[in-house]
Amino acid sequence: MEKEQLEQLRYPIGHYQIPNPITQHHLDEWITVLENLPQRLAEMVLPLSEDQLETPYRPEGWTVRQLVHHIADSHHHSYIRFKWALTEDNPLIKPYDEKAWTALFDSKSAPIQMSLDHLKVVHAKLVYLLKGLSEEELQRKFTHPDGNEETTLKENIGRYAWHGSHHFAHIKNLLERKGW
Repeated sequence: MEKEQLEQLRYPIGHYQIPNPITQHHLDEWITVLENLPQRLAEMVLPLSEDQLETPYRPEGWTVRQLVHHIADSHHHSYIRFKWALTEDNPLIKPYDEKAWTALFDSKSAPIQMSLDHLKVVHAKLVYLLKGLSEEELQRKFTHPDGNEETTLKENIGRYAWHGSHHFAHIKNLLERKGW
């Protein structure tokens, strides 16, 4: 497979780019994406067979099952990061090894309904929280230890709207390529 084709499979909606400035329109769009992701994802993956769930979205990529579990795990971490930034002064967050998590027994074999249910609840709580944040709260930050990168909550809303859409596109593109 050519490098360009692989890059398109890996990043079907492109890399996340932070708009400057982040407007209320961006925030509203991103929050809507987060609000709708659990239902859209469930509608797309629940009809899939066990064999289809075991299909990687690209060569050497995660299976659909692993992607569903990863989205729930990642967005759970993000929710906690929002809470830390709102209750601590620029906390240093704890990263996690997402590749190792997707290699765990549960990510490779658990029913996807578990993560779909988890994602639905986490997003309901997250969206409720985000809709109530003030401009001052949206400017609060956390620091990721990889590169000591500071992220505002505004930026993180966009990052996770992108993240969900990024993995949704992985699965959607696979379904289209396979004619499922």
